[in-house]
Amino acid sequence: MTTVTPHPLASKYEFLTISILTKNPHVVLVSLNRPHKRNAINANMWREIGNAFRLLGTLGDGCRCILLSGSGKSFCGGIDTTDVSFFPSHDEQGDTTRRALSFRSQILEMQDCFTAVEQCSVPVVAAIHGSCIGAAIDLACCADVRLCAPCTIFSIREVRLGLAADVGTLQRLPKIVGHDSRVRELCLTGQDFDAREGARIGFVSRISATENDLLPMAIHVCERIARNSPVAVAGKKQSLNYSRDHSVRDGLEHIASHNSMALQTDDLVTSFAAAASRTNPNFANLPAHSRL
Repeated sequence: MTTVTPHPLASKYEFLTISILTKNPHVVLVSLNRPHKRNAINANMWREIGNAFRLLGTLGDGCRCILLSGSGKSFCGGIDTTDVSFFPSHDEQGDTTRRALSFRSQILEMQDCFTAVEQCSVPVVAAIHGSCIGAAIDLACCADVRLCAPCTIFSIREVRLGLAADVGTLQRLPKIVGHDSRVRELCLTGQDFDAREGARIGFVSRISATENDLLPMAIHVCERIARNSPVAVAGKKQSLNYSRDHSVRDGLEHIASHNSMALQTDDLVTSFAAAASRTNPNFANLPAHSRL
């Protein structure tokens, strides 16, 4: 059984459970917490996701990796379609164009909440089980690493509900998978696909032996990430994200600029000394991010 302690941010959120792995305080666990709704995301939970991932990894508390999971029987059943605040009101004054211009800002805000996971300063590992439907795919696409249980069912289901996904799947999934025809088939049909197909196309990197093995497997990945230099890990995540969206030349220039600074870190000396003495390196935590 995984032993955790509450994170200082835990009391801020109604629909997220945030805790620290007791045996390794560099690993923070974030769990979607509406199990009676299969963790379907309502507007409050949506805002909480954005707020939490903008803060985690920036507090100077030693957080070096985040494990994102869902409580109960599923990772996430997608958007909570009973929450009317997600949809444009037809009762508002003005013509269709004016209502559209008004509603656009809400879509951008929703996008930004999930992008906060992608831009989180530390890596995010998603442990997916049960259902991963619609907006849950958008959310999982923002994680750095995705793992799943053998009985997981995925679906880019928005098209079956009469809309196009608009918070990241259509933009991120083709770059994650690199299989344009299959991505288009899944997006345009809204068909379900299972864990084996998710692994085959590269959406998840690994499938646990059983559902009970998923969390220990994901924690092991988080611990392996967290034992590395936090300076090196932060630089690699930034470079991977930047290079994905830019040319090879731009990516090379970006990492050259970064490493001209990062190669001066004391972590290099710590790593070499640990390797020479065959001991585990002990890296200093990153300081809290400066804010106005």
